[in-house]
Amino acid sequence: MSTHTPTFRLSRRDGLRLAATGTAGLAVAGLASVAPAALADGTAPQADALAQPGVGLTPGGFAHVAVTATTLWVDPATNRPGIDDPSLTNPVDLDAWNANMQDTETRRWLTGELESQAVLGSEVIVDEIDGDWAHIVVTAQPTPRDPRGYPGWVPTVQLVVDDGFAERAASAPTARVTALTSTLTGTPSGNHPGIPVSFDTILPVLGRTAKAVKVAIPGGRPAYLPAADVVVREHGEQPPLPTAEDIVATGERFLGLRYLWAGVSAYGFDCSGYTYTLFHHHGITIDRDAGNQMHDSGLEPVEREDLQRGDLVFFATEPGGGSIRHVALYLGDDLIMQAPNAARSVEIMSLTEYDPIGEYAGARRVALAD
Repeated sequence: MSTHTPTFRLSRRDGLRLAATGTAGLAVAGLASVAPAALADGTAPQADALAQPGVGLTPGGFAHVAVTATTLWVDPATNRPGIDDPSLTNPVDLDAWNANMQDTETRRWLTGELESQAVLGSEVIVDEIDGDWAHIVVTAQPTPRDPRGYPGWVPTVQLVVDDGFAERAASAPTARVTALTSTLTGTPSGNHPGIPVSFDTILPVLGRTAKAVKVAIPGGRPAYLPAADVVVREHGEQPPLPTAEDIVATGERFLGLRYLWAGVSAYGFDCSGYTYTLFHHHGITIDRDAGNQMHDSGLEPVEREDLQRGDLVFFATEPGGGSIRHVALYLGDDLIMQAPNAARSVEIMSLTEYDPIGEYAGARRVALAD
């Protein structure tokens, strides 16, 4: 039985439609972590025992994602037994989940059933508990649907309430994963491998060696990532403003990666998850969904004849329509790079070839370095 009635309950199916028409206009407000104060010596409080996944979740409280990536569903317990199981456990096995969806129809079934994803360490606000499922919002993913973050249902076992981790996240330097995937290990030398981590995962730094970075893990003991797989920055330090070439080069690293509706990780992207992640990795936050990236992110409109490399181009559900169904990254010379649909993978193709019936709806420019 539900223990809390949330204020917002638009599904992604409804939200995309409303946002694409420009009618959803809630301002996105950032929320800082709520965590206990540091000890007198500046260190974080130390718990006697590790925080347990799914324990202590309360409506209105904060938690963190404790798996490689948690997948947000439109409704709880609507998954397909035997197909989606690897995405619902702790730990998850996203490679196995992808392997279960090799054929297009099995993968396409996810369309409209999922909302988004959130990677290890992501902060969430818990709205509601319904059995083994929690309705959450992901605070790092803006959407007009909820000023606190992106909403959806996830298994409670994939969340943890860990005050020590929250304190580190609020004050420590950070390690942002730059490798497509990496693996947490129990030692600096790489022994005792743990769970994999995805590109653009951000974790608090506890220490460094010549070859490894020691990081805090929500609900787990400290672990190590290869120094070559991350970039370390001071708390609050932003990445340098990227150039269009930086964004394009990052996007090219995922060429050939199979599309995954709702995906925001190196295990699969949808169209707007791809563009959101490319810019987020370089310190620029835009709305999570395509229609909102066009209408609600405050980005500069660009005429088609003025398109530049690194611009975002949008496509409607029909010629002249206002409902946005797709976003791609413009490369110049009539080329786009995109995560197109369940049958395909991240690719480069001609804009003209992609849009033979005139569904092109406009473009937006993110402010980048020269």
